[in-house]
Amino acid sequence: MEQKELYRLLDLQPEMVKQLEEIGADLDLEPLAPYIKQLTKRETAAQAYNDLKVALQEDEGNMKMLYCQLQSMCRTFENYKEKNIPVEVFTDTMKCYTRFIRECQKKNGRMFFDRGWWTFHQISMEIFRIGALEYQFGEYEGKNVLYVHIPSDADITDASVDSSFEEAGKFFATYYGDYVYDKYVCESWLLSPVLASILPETSHIKSFRNRFTIVKEEPEAKDFLEWLFQVPDTTMTDYASLSENTSLQRRAKELALAGTLIGVAWGVMDVPVYDK
Repeated sequence: MEQKELYRLLDLQPEMVKQLEEIGADLDLEPLAPYIKQLTKRETAAQAYNDLKVALQEDEGNMKMLYCQLQSMCRTFENYKEKNIPVEVFTDTMKCYTRFIRECQKKNGRMFFDRGWWTFHQISMEIFRIGALEYQFGEYEGKNVLYVHIPSDADITDASVDSSFEEAGKFFATYYGDYVYDKYVCESWLLSPVLASILPETSHIKSFRNRFTIVKEEPEAKDFLEWLFQVPDTTMTDYASLSENTSLQRRAKELALAGTLIGVAWGVMDVPVYDK
């Protein structure tokens, strides 16, 4: 796949495409080629990202990194084809780039690439988006599991989550049949017991949380500031300035001002069995 075709497939923002085209005209990819290739493999992707970051040196807005990761993604597209994974899964998974850039603009008032430290997981086929949720290969207590991630645009109604779990079961059985697992693990502010205490019983967040057995909590974590309030600096303590556009924001702000943060929690659930 050509990189320009990739821009269209991901619905990448025109402003970003323009910058990427300018970078592509000047960037010498030859010395970067080994890192770009290594980004596509789970066992080498993390180190390749770190090496690439060093090799790129000054990189305003991480745009060179974005260009290189998209170069890798073109290779990943071919790897999907080799495994006969539907292009819809590729597109849904890789549109995280477009979503992250949109979130970055909302938080910072301008577009740039701030998630290169995470997106190599998608490029290396470690994370897949199946319906509403994302699934990542991992381990828990020494056994294979799938880690569950909740994208910011996820529909977490019961029907949507059930559909995602069911389709994920089929996906991994079909394309990764040798990967044996029986549990899902999720780390999220959405699983926080504090959050559960301020939500109504009809809340989709509470319904999602109730699927999991909570095994660990980190009450001082400030992840909720980014995801609930779109605040870029998770070290902030000026809670009085937080927005109050939703009832959840208002309640979370009240708690923060009173000294209680939402925090995060880890949950574990058995993989559900659906009728064939």
